[in-house]
Amino acid sequence: MKLSATKLYVESYVKCRCCGILIYDAGRADAVEKDGKLFCSTWCVDWEAARAADPAPAA
Repeated sequence: MKLSATKLYVESYVKCRCCGILIYDAGRADAVEKDGKLFCSTWCVDWEAARAADPAPAA
């Protein structure tokens, strides 16, 4: 659980779409929103794009 600025519990967790790091109410200075998805940094945005562009390995 996390606490808000008012010291009350917050029921929802906002996490980076790529790595899962928590982004608290104050946010992160380098947080990025792209296509309605929230990322903790531009590095995660680039990583998500690279992963989506890479075809799945053959099984």
